[in-house]
Amino acid sequence: QVQIMESGGGSVQAGGSLRLSCEASGSKFRTYSMGWFRQVSGKEREGVAAIDNDGKTTYADSVKGRFSISGEDTKNLVYLQMDSLKPEDTAMYYCVAGPYSPVTLLRRASPDDPFEYWGQGTQVTVSS
Repeated sequence: QVQIMESGGGSVQAGGSLRLSCEASGSKFRTYSMGWFRQVSGKEREGVAAIDNDGKTTYADSVKGRFSISGEDTKNLVYLQMDSLKPEDTAMYYCVAGPYSPVTLLRRASPDDPFEYWGQGTQVTVSS
């Protein structure tokens, strides 16, 4: 059974840091890219960062220089280190795994894609 589980969300003041973790169970993920998306209720989902199993990464312009994605292939773990957080970073953050390059995953990932796997999400709240 394939599962994606996120953890590490919470509340922090502007300028603070949080680290999100995502664990993917199942051997197929060893060849998948994994990424993070975020969504605020009533707004479009936004791709944040993605990484493949060679360590290639891609980021949304809105988080470049502040967020860093990394992974532990042997454990199917992906992390999102978020520094210099802003109130506009407040959202539900979702981890996703898919058989695409990081750039493609970030551009097109959707819960409706039958080849992707999504977690339940973890809330990040940044207060001013």
